[in-house]
Amino acid sequence: MKTCLIVDDSSVIRKVARRIIEEIGYDVDEAEDGREAFEKCTRSMPDTILVDWNMPVMSGLEFVKELRSYIGGETPKILFCTTENDVGHIAMALKAGANEYMLKPFDREIMESKFQDLDPK
Repeated sequence: MKTCLIVDDSSVIRKVARRIIEEIGYDVDEAEDGREAFEKCTRSMPDTILVDWNMPVMSGLEFVKELRSYIGGETPKILFCTTENDVGHIAMALKAGANEYMLKPFDREIMESKFQDLDPK
């Protein structure tokens, strides 16, 4: 089964995203910040990562940069999910190594579409 790590400091966002992602066929794990997510990735690299931008301890952008420089960290597909909607933020996320970008608030249709874009059959 494909795996997804949801990285967001909001338990509500994690819960909503988990429900949608599990229903589209992923085994899901969660982390509250970039540091916890990085530690989980060093133990078991997920196939896909859904990551927020603004978090305590380590931001989503810092997490993506650190992960992409880690051995094996180039493998997961990374989807930024954030309220940061200006072109500069999107460009920084993609330059850091994100594969896709999605704005909050999201719904099931948007998330399913983004996951299909990340993992075309």
